[in-house]
Amino acid sequence: MNILILGGGGREHSLAWAVKQNPKCDRLIVAPGNAGIAQIAECADLDIENGDAVAAFCAENAVEFVIIGPEAPLAAGVADILRGNGLVVFGCSKAAAQLESSKAFTKAICDACDAPTAGYGHFTDATQAHAYVDQQGAPIVIKADGLAAGKGVVVAMDLETAHSAIDDMLGGQFGAAGAEVVIEEFMDGEEASFFILCDGETVLPVGTAQDHKRAFDGDEGPNTGGMGAYSPAPVLTDAIADIALNEIVKPTVAEMAKRGTPFQGILYAGLMIKDGKPRLVEYNVRFGDPECQVLMMRLGAQALDLLHACAENRLSDVSPTWADDHAMTIVMAANGYPGSYEKGSTIKGLDALPETSSEMTFHAGTAEKDGQTIATGGRVLNITARGASLQDAHARAYAMTKQVDWPEGFYRTDIGHRAL
Repeated sequence: MNILILGGGGREHSLAWAVKQNPKCDRLIVAPGNAGIAQIAECADLDIENGDAVAAFCAENAVEFVIIGPEAPLAAGVADILRGNGLVVFGCSKAAAQLESSKAFTKAICDACDAPTAGYGHFTDATQAHAYVDQQGAPIVIKADGLAAGKGVVVAMDLETAHSAIDDMLGGQFGAAGAEVVIEEFMDGEEASFFILCDGETVLPVGTAQDHKRAFDGDEGPNTGGMGAYSPAPVLTDAIADIALNEIVKPTVAEMAKRGTPFQGILYAGLMIKDGKPRLVEYNVRFGDPECQVLMMRLGAQALDLLHACAENRLSDVSPTWADDHAMTIVMAANGYPGSYEKGSTIKGLDALPETSSEMTFHAGTAEKDGQTIATGGRVLNITARGASLQDAHARAYAMTKQVDWPEGFYRTDIGHRAL
């Protein structure tokens, strides 16, 4: 079949890499793609948040299946428009995407289906928000209600930081995304990511992972979109995953269906685990980035069969086949990220890196210029490896990372430290 993947980051490169391995993939197009994706697929210059433009492109190119990578096209309703044009689509509706695009919406769903999550308050008025923080005390978590590219969350360990975050968010730091804030109880424990395919009725777990959000070693520095990840997550045991599935995920999916907005796509449940009990931190409605990279490394070609079955409402017919393996990805980012950083630096040494079923460099923010790979984003490369053990995957990934010649970039040297 002819397949279109929307997106241009490391997540989409890993999706394209896995899909391309499946013999059912005849032609693969990625929009907009990046320098790494261009080596394995056609890249198209397309406004991926314009559903009509994407639908027209699909008609012109005989596309039969569309995989939507990032959250922005989902929140913009692109999946709805494509389905309205008769296409098979992996990705949830605009209404269901509110599970990620509105923190307050998710809290209301949790309240309705009694899913365990943090206590919270929801505010549009700064005075009321400040009063709530003073009443609750610190530590406390301040979240912009809408989509803020993974950066609209402040874990405030003191009241001064909490009040400052409220002023920043309601003062316009994140535009419309911060016009409302959700203020949550600080949850102690260990965080992990649980990925579940849903076709509106059937739910199918497809892996666990842990990522590292802080910029620097020792979980220090500012929050980022993610500096590395590994799969599986040891803390998310089969027993805890079963609790999360039955007490959080299934009730959520049932509540969404009850409201006439069935969830179809990937549900990414961020969980906080303490004393063997999971609580929901947040939902995302797309694969995590960089968690997708380690999941695709482990799933390989079967990923296409799973995503296609999900899109065609036949999840009950499939299940993932797991090897007894582990995967790790290390993010190489531009110096200064997640703050201001320079674009356009040249990355050398990539040609010497292995490209196998167990070692791969997924590009995130790259482009090609005059035959050179240049950095165009904050998170630039995902050095990914698979091994029989986490130690093995760790050794392989870091050996590859050390071969990259890019003085303008940095990476954490302790990815996987919680599990190792």
